This record gives sequence, structure tokens and C-alpha cells, in this order.
Amino acid sequence: MSVSAVELTNVRKNFGPAKIIQGVNLSIKKGERHAIIGPNGAGKSTLFNLISGMYTLSDGSVALNGAVISGRKPFEINRMGLSRSFQVSNIFANMTVRENVRCGVLYSMGYGYSFWRNIGRLKELQEKTLEILEMVGLADKANLSAALLPYADQRTLEVAITIAGGAEVILLDEPTAGMSHSETDRAVELIEKATKGKTLLIVEHDMGVVFGLADRISVLVYGEIIATGKPSEIRGNAKVREAYLGDEADALEEGAV
Repeated sequence: MSVSAVELTNVRKNFGPAKIIQGVNLSIKKGERHAIIGPNGAGKSTLFNLISGMYTLSDGSVALNGAVISGRKPFEINRMGLSRSFQVSNIFANMTVRENVRCGVLYSMGYGYSFWRNIGRLKELQEKTLEILEMVGLADKANLSAALLPYADQRTLEVAITIAGGAEVILLDEPTAGMSHSETDRAVELIEKATKGKTLLIVEHDMGVVFGLADRISVLVYGEIIATGKPSEIRGNAKVREAYLGDEADALEEGAV
């Protein structure tokens, strides 16, 4: 029996008396593209924060490739092979696009902190950084300050930073939020390319993105997963439709917004 890339067992999170995540059990297969959807306030970002170590669990456990990561710090989990993006752009605004991606590449290539090393002279590091920039379509903006990038390019840069460390498990939190249809289409193409052969766990409100990308979908409502299955199974699930209202329910059925 193969080991899951990510395994959540009875995961719970309370903030005082408020029970935000209530006994989530979820297994993500290696190489799978898995989406988590649900109404606003369902606990999707909280669940991401628990998996990536940003929050501590109130109960239960999270395992990465069979190794329990509950209680570990985010940087430790990252070094074990899990990387994530955030709902709000989380880039180094005062650094160039190249420098942002290079920071992500450094540790994966074995370059720890060293005040005397001139990283500008590390040819392999520069080549890997450029390779990622070319893959995401930002090579022509490598020397531009990240703060000057248009919004969609900032989101693209965050994806580039997320994959730069070479992690095999990628978590993306609403990567297309705030994008136009054309920008979303480009973002989906990028995500498909950047996560090929990796395990992807994605939180996303755009049903077109979800049904276009995901191999399986889990529906989180009030901190509980009410359904998990293939896109076709989720689309026709009566319990899932009850969790959505109005236009959101129509979008769920159509697999688009």
C-alpha cells in the first residue's frame, strides 16, 4: 500500500470556544491535483495553515510522505518537501523579481546562510533561477522591482517562489483571486506546467479553475468535509449543492463562474 503525500487524521482547530476545523480526515495521493472548495468562512485557509505549520493543531495529526509534521515549524516542513503560497501576495516587494526567485532556490541547492559568499557568482544558482523565470514568463522582468509588477504578475511571482525550492508537495491558496478571465487562463496554464509530476493541493473559488485542474475535490463546510470525489461526482452531489446558494450553486453545477 503506497504512502499518501499528505494525510490528515482527525484534524481539529479551535480558537477559544470557536471550533473552526472539526475532525477532518483527508488523504492526498502522490502526484494528485486535489482542490478544496467551500463557502466563505468554511475554514479552507485555516486548514492550509495547519498543514503548513502556520497554526498548531488542537487535535489530530498531519503527515507528509508518511512522516508526522504536526508541531514542526513552517521552515522545517518546507525543508521536508512542502511549499505553499498565500491568499494575499507574499513577496519581497523591495527586491527584484530575480532576487525573489533566487531566495527560493538557494536552500534547495545546498546554499545555507553564509555572509562571505557572493551568490551573484554562483553560476548554477543563476541558471536555475533563470530557468524558473523563463518557465513562468517573467524572465523579461527579472531586474524589475517586485513592487512594480502588475497584480497578476505578482501572483505569478509567488507561484515561482513556491516552486523554486523544489518541493514535491505544493499548496496554492486562491492563486487566481482578483484576476481577469484572460489572466486566470494564463495562471491555470502556469500551474499545470509548474506542478507537473508534483502533488498539488489548491484552495480556489473559481469553479472553472477547480473543475479544470483537479483530479479530486473535497468540499469543506463549517470545518467539516462533507464530500470528496472526482469532479463529476462533486458536481452532482446534492449535499454539496445545499452548501452553496444562488449563483454559486449554478457555477458549481456548470464548473465555471
